Amino acid sequence: MPSTRIETRSGWLAGRQGELIDAVQAALVEAIRIPETDLCIRLMEYPAGSFACPPDRGPRYTIIEISLFAGRSVAAKRRLYAAIAAHLASLGVPDADIFVVLHDEGRENWGARGVALCDVDPGFAIEV
Repeated sequence: MPSTRIETRSGWLAGRQGELIDAVQAALVEAIRIPETDLCIRLMEYPAGSFACPPDRGPRYTIIEISLFAGRSVAAKRRLYAAIAAHLASLGVPDADIFVVLHDEGRENWGARGVALCDVDPGFAIEV
């Protein structure tokens, strides 16, 4: 049950926001093997003056922060980084313009429907 925030400069998506969200979701499904219906992604676009990035990055520079249940292997995380880069390439985002931050959180730090998620079966494997 990852919770994902995508941040980028406005303008370059030109109406393709859904495609960017779909690309990140596809990478999550492929790499860490979550169900396709496990979807929680927010996209935030900023005016260029409100989004500072390294000078050697392009106008499609994108930061993706993913909070997820702790337990994924380093191999799964590597698959995720590669899958995100591969899927964002279809939108013309070069590898150099992708920055991913993962936040591994214990399931006791997640709550939904009034219960701690450590107390419920997530319905999929976490330790992949």
